[in-house]
Amino acid sequence: MSKIYDMIILGAGPAGLTAGLYGGRGRRSTLIIEKGQDGGQIATTNEIENYPGQLLEGETGPSLVKRMSEQAEKFGCERVSDTIKAVELDGDVKKVIGGRGEYLGKAIIIAMGAYARPIGCKNEEEFRGRGISYCATCDAAFFEDLEVYVVGGGDAAVEEAMYLTKFARKVTIIHRRDELRAARSIQEKAFANPKIDFMWDTVVESVDGEDVLNKMVVKNTKTGELTTIEANEEDGLFGLFGFIGLLPNSGLFEGKLDMENGYILTDEDMRTNIPGVFAAGDIRKKSLRQVVTAAADGAIAAMQAEHYISNME
Repeated sequence: MSKIYDMIILGAGPAGLTAGLYGGRGRRSTLIIEKGQDGGQIATTNEIENYPGQLLEGETGPSLVKRMSEQAEKFGCERVSDTIKAVELDGDVKKVIGGRGEYLGKAIIIAMGAYARPIGCKNEEEFRGRGISYCATCDAAFFEDLEVYVVGGGDAAVEEAMYLTKFARKVTIIHRRDELRAARSIQEKAFANPKIDFMWDTVVESVDGEDVLNKMVVKNTKTGELTTIEANEEDGLFGLFGFIGLLPNSGLFEGKLDMENGYILTDEDMRTNIPGVFAAGDIRKKSLRQVVTAAADGAIAAMQAEHYISNME
Protein backbone atom coordinates (compact mmCIF):
# COMPACT_ATOMS: atom_id res chain seq x y z
CA MET A 1 0.00 0.00 0.00
CA SER A 2 1.25 3.48 -0.85
CA LYS A 3 2.55 5.64 1.96
CA ILE A 4 0.07 8.17 3.26
CA TYR A 5 1.88 11.43 3.99
CA ASP A 6 0.63 13.92 6.52
CA MET A 7 1.19 16.76 4.07
CA ILE A 8 1.78 16.87 0.35
CA ILE A 9 2.99 20.21 -0.97
CA LEU A 10 2.60 20.95 -4.66
CA GLY A 11 5.32 23.34 -5.74
CA ALA A 12 8.77 24.30 -4.45
CA GLY A 13 8.70 28.07 -4.61
CA PRO A 14 9.01 30.22 -1.48
CA ALA A 15 5.49 29.26 -0.34
CA GLY A 16 5.99 25.53 -0.87
CA LEU A 17 9.47 25.42 0.64
CA THR A 18 8.35 27.38 3.70
CA ALA A 19 5.37 25.05 4.12
CA GLY A 20 7.78 22.11 3.88
CA LEU A 21 10.05 23.64 6.49
CA TYR A 22 7.15 24.08 8.92
CA GLY A 23 5.68 20.67 8.17
CA GLY A 24 8.98 18.86 8.58
CA ARG A 25 9.96 20.79 11.68
CA GLY A 26 6.58 19.87 13.17
CA ARG A 27 7.54 16.19 12.77
CA ARG A 28 4.90 15.59 10.11
CA SER A 29 5.73 13.37 7.15
CA THR A 30 5.97 15.89 4.37
CA LEU A 31 6.41 15.47 0.63
CA ILE A 32 7.19 18.32 -1.77
CA ILE A 33 6.45 17.67 -5.44
CA GLU A 34 8.02 19.99 -8.03
CA LYS A 35 8.20 19.44 -11.77
CA GLY A 36 11.03 21.87 -12.51
CA GLN A 37 13.63 23.86 -10.65
CA ASP A 38 12.99 25.12 -7.15
CA GLY A 39 12.03 28.73 -6.63
CA GLY A 40 9.23 29.45 -9.05
CA GLN A 41 9.34 33.09 -10.19
CA ILE A 42 12.29 34.08 -8.00
CA ALA A 43 14.48 31.40 -9.55
CA THR A 44 14.82 33.82 -12.48
CA THR A 45 15.23 36.98 -10.39
CA ASN A 46 18.69 38.48 -10.57
CA GLU A 47 18.50 40.80 -7.59
CA ILE A 48 16.44 40.74 -4.40
CA GLU A 49 16.49 43.79 -2.14
CA ASN A 50 13.37 43.56 0.01
CA TYR A 51 13.41 40.15 1.69
CA PRO A 52 13.99 40.46 5.46
CA GLY A 53 17.26 38.90 6.54
CA GLN A 54 18.67 38.53 3.05
CA LEU A 55 22.39 38.83 2.37
CA LEU A 56 23.09 42.57 2.36
CA GLU A 57 26.16 42.17 0.20
CA GLY A 58 23.88 40.89 -2.57
CA GLU A 59 21.09 38.36 -2.88
CA THR A 60 19.81 36.65 -5.99
CA GLY A 61 16.70 34.53 -6.40
CA PRO A 62 18.71 31.32 -6.88
CA SER A 63 20.90 31.99 -3.82
CA LEU A 64 17.88 32.60 -1.58
CA VAL A 65 16.01 29.58 -2.92
CA LYS A 66 19.03 27.33 -2.43
CA ARG A 67 19.09 28.12 1.27
CA MET A 68 15.32 27.68 1.55
CA SER A 69 15.55 24.24 -0.11
CA GLU A 70 18.39 23.13 2.14
CA GLN A 71 16.50 24.29 5.22
CA ALA A 72 13.36 22.36 4.25
CA GLU A 73 15.37 19.20 3.58
CA LYS A 74 17.22 19.60 6.89
CA PHE A 75 13.93 19.01 8.69
CA GLY A 76 13.13 15.84 6.80
CA CYS A 77 11.02 16.89 3.83
CA GLU A 78 10.97 14.28 1.12
CA ARG A 79 11.29 15.47 -2.47
CA VAL A 80 9.88 14.15 -5.73
CA SER A 81 10.33 15.53 -9.24
CA ASP A 82 7.09 14.90 -11.08
CA THR A 83 4.41 16.60 -13.17
CA ILE A 84 0.97 16.49 -11.63
CA LYS A 85 -1.70 15.23 -14.03
CA ALA A 86 -4.77 15.07 -11.77
CA VAL A 87 -5.90 15.38 -8.17
CA GLU A 88 -8.63 13.81 -6.07
CA LEU A 89 -9.29 16.14 -3.17
CA ASP A 90 -12.38 14.74 -1.45
CA GLY A 91 -12.26 12.48 1.58
CA ASP A 92 -9.84 12.10 4.44
CA VAL A 93 -7.02 10.90 2.16
CA LYS A 94 -6.29 13.01 -0.92
CA LYS A 95 -4.69 11.59 -4.05
CA VAL A 96 -2.20 13.34 -6.30
CA ILE A 97 -1.64 11.65 -9.64
CA GLY A 98 1.66 12.39 -11.36
CA GLY A 99 3.40 11.18 -14.47
CA ARG A 100 5.68 9.00 -12.35
CA GLY A 101 3.29 7.78 -9.70
CA GLU A 102 0.46 8.44 -7.29
CA TYR A 103 0.86 10.12 -3.92
CA LEU A 104 -1.49 10.02 -0.95
CA GLY A 105 -1.79 12.65 1.76
CA LYS A 106 -4.05 13.73 4.59
CA ALA A 107 -3.61 17.41 3.71
CA ILE A 108 -2.66 19.10 0.46
CA ILE A 109 -0.97 22.50 0.21
CA ILE A 110 -1.18 23.96 -3.29
CA ALA A 111 1.77 26.27 -3.94
CA MET A 112 2.17 25.95 -7.70
CA GLY A 113 2.57 29.66 -8.31
CA ALA A 114 1.97 31.49 -11.56
CA TYR A 115 3.65 32.00 -14.93
CA ALA A 116 4.29 34.91 -17.24
CA ARG A 117 1.31 36.28 -19.12
CA PRO A 118 1.81 36.17 -22.92
CA ILE A 119 2.38 39.46 -24.70
CA GLY A 120 -0.68 38.73 -26.83
CA CYS A 121 0.72 39.57 -30.25
CA LYS A 122 0.36 37.66 -33.52
CA ASN A 123 3.00 34.91 -34.07
CA GLU A 124 4.14 35.08 -30.44
CA GLU A 125 4.30 31.32 -29.96
CA GLU A 126 6.34 30.91 -33.12
CA PHE A 127 9.10 33.13 -31.79
CA ARG A 128 9.30 31.93 -28.19
CA GLY A 129 12.96 31.12 -27.67
CA ARG A 130 13.82 32.67 -31.03
CA GLY A 131 13.83 36.27 -29.89
CA ILE A 132 10.91 36.35 -27.46
CA SER A 133 11.59 35.65 -23.80
CA TYR A 134 9.91 36.13 -20.43
CA CYS A 135 13.03 35.83 -18.29
CA ALA A 136 15.83 38.38 -18.48
CA THR A 137 18.06 36.45 -16.11
CA CYS A 138 17.70 33.36 -18.28
CA ASP A 139 18.23 34.91 -21.69
CA ALA A 140 19.89 38.33 -21.39
CA ALA A 141 23.29 36.98 -22.41
CA PHE A 142 21.90 35.94 -25.80
CA PHE A 143 21.38 39.62 -26.63
CA GLU A 144 24.85 40.91 -25.83
CA ASP A 145 25.32 44.28 -27.56
CA LEU A 146 21.96 44.02 -29.35
CA GLU A 147 18.78 46.05 -29.04
CA VAL A 148 15.99 44.67 -26.91
CA TYR A 149 12.43 45.71 -26.12
CA VAL A 150 10.57 45.12 -22.87
CA VAL A 151 6.76 45.02 -22.79
CA GLY A 152 5.23 46.19 -19.51
CA GLY A 153 5.26 49.02 -17.02
CA GLY A 154 5.17 47.44 -13.56
CA ASP A 155 7.94 46.68 -11.10
CA ALA A 156 9.00 43.46 -12.82
CA ALA A 157 9.15 45.00 -16.29
CA VAL A 158 11.27 47.97 -15.23
CA GLU A 159 13.57 45.92 -13.01
CA GLU A 160 14.14 43.41 -15.80
CA ALA A 161 14.77 46.26 -18.26
CA MET A 162 17.49 47.62 -15.98
CA TYR A 163 19.05 44.18 -15.72
CA LEU A 164 19.04 43.86 -19.50
CA THR A 165 21.10 47.05 -19.83
CA LYS A 166 24.05 45.05 -18.48
CA PHE A 167 24.02 43.11 -21.75
CA ALA A 168 22.06 44.94 -24.44
CA ARG A 169 23.21 47.97 -26.36
CA LYS A 170 19.85 49.66 -25.90
CA VAL A 171 16.65 48.75 -24.04
CA THR A 172 13.27 50.21 -24.97
CA ILE A 173 10.32 49.81 -22.61
CA ILE A 174 7.02 49.49 -24.48
CA HIS A 175 4.05 50.47 -22.33
CA ARG A 176 0.39 50.75 -23.27
CA ARG A 177 -0.06 53.81 -21.05
CA ASP A 178 1.69 57.16 -20.78
CA GLU A 179 3.22 56.50 -17.38
CA LEU A 180 4.76 53.54 -15.60
CA ARG A 181 3.08 51.58 -12.79
CA ALA A 182 6.35 50.62 -11.13
CA ALA A 183 7.29 51.91 -7.70
CA ARG A 184 8.64 55.46 -7.78
CA SER A 185 12.10 54.40 -6.60
CA ILE A 186 12.35 51.89 -9.44
CA GLN A 187 11.13 54.43 -12.00
CA GLU A 188 13.76 56.93 -10.93
CA LYS A 189 16.53 54.41 -11.55
CA ALA A 190 15.15 53.62 -15.00
CA PHE A 191 14.75 57.25 -16.06
CA ALA A 192 18.32 57.90 -14.96
CA ASN A 193 19.71 55.00 -16.99
CA PRO A 194 21.07 56.31 -20.32
CA LYS A 195 20.60 52.94 -22.04
CA ILE A 196 16.82 52.85 -21.43
CA ASP A 197 14.33 54.48 -23.79
CA PHE A 198 10.52 54.51 -23.62
CA MET A 199 7.76 53.92 -26.14
CA TRP A 200 4.55 55.23 -24.55
CA ASP A 201 0.93 54.44 -25.43
CA THR A 202 2.06 51.46 -27.47
CA VAL A 203 1.28 47.75 -27.80
CA VAL A 204 2.91 45.02 -29.90
CA GLU A 205 0.56 43.87 -32.66
CA SER A 206 2.66 41.21 -34.38
CA VAL A 207 6.18 39.80 -34.65
CA ASP A 208 7.94 38.29 -37.62
CA GLY A 209 11.23 37.01 -38.98
CA GLU A 210 12.69 34.04 -40.79
CA ASP A 211 14.71 31.99 -38.33
CA VAL A 212 14.79 34.57 -35.54
CA LEU A 213 12.84 37.65 -34.54
CA ASN A 214 13.85 40.68 -36.58
CA LYS A 215 10.61 42.56 -37.20
CA MET A 216 7.57 43.67 -35.24
CA VAL A 217 4.59 45.93 -35.73
CA VAL A 218 3.51 48.17 -32.87
CA LYS A 219 0.34 50.21 -32.52
CA ASN A 220 -0.24 53.53 -30.81
CA THR A 221 -3.16 52.99 -28.41
CA LYS A 222 -4.38 56.59 -28.78
CA THR A 223 -4.07 57.18 -32.52
CA GLY A 224 -4.18 53.62 -33.87
CA GLU A 225 -1.09 54.32 -35.96
CA LEU A 226 0.94 51.24 -36.88
CA THR A 227 4.74 51.33 -36.95
CA THR A 228 7.08 48.62 -38.21
CA ILE A 229 10.30 48.11 -36.29
CA GLU A 230 13.09 46.12 -37.92
CA ALA A 231 16.38 44.89 -36.54
CA ASN A 232 19.57 46.69 -37.42
CA GLU A 233 20.91 45.08 -40.60
CA GLU A 234 24.24 44.23 -38.97
CA ASP A 235 22.52 42.71 -35.93
CA GLY A 236 20.00 40.62 -37.83
CA LEU A 237 17.76 40.24 -34.79
CA PHE A 238 16.48 41.91 -31.63
CA GLY A 239 15.02 40.71 -28.36
CA LEU A 240 11.48 41.11 -27.08
CA PHE A 241 10.82 40.43 -23.39
CA GLY A 242 7.32 40.22 -21.94
CA PHE A 243 6.64 41.25 -18.34
CA ILE A 244 2.94 42.08 -18.19
CA GLY A 245 1.78 40.07 -15.25
CA LEU A 246 1.17 36.51 -14.20
CA LEU A 247 -1.35 33.75 -14.76
CA PRO A 248 -1.92 31.21 -11.98
CA ASN A 249 -1.04 27.54 -12.49
CA SER A 250 -4.48 26.51 -11.36
CA GLY A 251 -5.93 24.61 -14.31
CA LEU A 252 -5.85 21.29 -12.42
CA PHE A 253 -8.28 22.66 -9.85
CA GLU A 254 -10.95 24.14 -12.10
CA GLY A 255 -14.35 22.85 -11.04
CA LYS A 256 -12.87 21.49 -7.81
CA LEU A 257 -11.95 24.62 -5.87
CA ASP A 258 -13.53 28.04 -5.66
CA MET A 259 -11.63 30.52 -7.85
CA GLU A 260 -11.72 34.06 -9.13
CA ASN A 261 -10.02 34.85 -12.45
CA GLY A 262 -8.08 31.60 -12.08
CA TYR A 263 -6.77 32.41 -8.61
CA ILE A 264 -7.75 30.04 -5.81
CA LEU A 265 -9.88 31.61 -3.11
CA THR A 266 -8.82 31.04 0.49
CA ASP A 267 -9.57 32.52 3.86
CA GLU A 268 -6.86 34.23 5.92
CA ASP A 269 -5.74 30.81 7.13
CA MET A 270 -5.11 29.58 3.56
CA ARG A 271 -8.09 27.20 3.71
CA THR A 272 -9.92 26.50 0.46
CA ASN A 273 -13.54 25.36 0.18
CA ILE A 274 -12.45 21.71 0.61
CA PRO A 275 -11.39 20.58 4.11
CA GLY A 276 -7.74 19.58 4.23
CA VAL A 277 -6.84 21.51 1.07
CA PHE A 278 -4.88 24.74 1.43
CA ALA A 279 -3.38 27.19 -1.07
CA ALA A 280 -0.39 29.47 -0.60
CA GLY A 281 1.61 31.96 -2.61
CA ASP A 282 0.98 33.41 -6.04
CA ILE A 283 -1.69 30.86 -6.97
CA ARG A 284 -4.20 32.26 -4.49
CA LYS A 285 -6.12 35.54 -4.66
CA LYS A 286 -4.22 38.15 -2.68
CA SER A 287 -3.27 41.81 -2.78
CA LEU A 288 0.53 41.48 -2.75
CA ARG A 289 2.65 38.86 -4.50
CA GLN A 290 6.16 39.01 -3.09
CA VAL A 291 8.63 36.47 -1.72
CA VAL A 292 7.89 37.57 1.83
CA THR A 293 4.12 37.14 1.46
CA ALA A 294 4.54 33.76 -0.24
CA ALA A 295 6.69 32.58 2.65
CA ALA A 296 4.11 33.84 5.14
CA ASP A 297 1.36 32.01 3.25
CA GLY A 298 3.36 28.80 3.34
CA ALA A 299 3.93 29.03 7.08
CA ILE A 300 0.24 29.67 7.76
CA ALA A 301 -0.86 26.87 5.43
CA ALA A 302 1.43 24.34 7.09
CA MET A 303 0.33 25.28 10.58
CA GLN A 304 -3.34 25.09 9.59
CA ALA A 305 -2.69 21.73 7.92
CA GLU A 306 -1.14 20.58 11.20
CA HIS A 307 -4.28 21.61 13.09
CA TYR A 308 -6.45 19.85 10.50
CA ILE A 309 -4.46 16.61 10.78
CA SER A 310 -4.42 16.74 14.58
CA ASN A 311 -8.20 16.99 14.63
CA MET A 312 -8.42 13.90 12.44
CA GLU A 313 -6.36 11.79 14.83
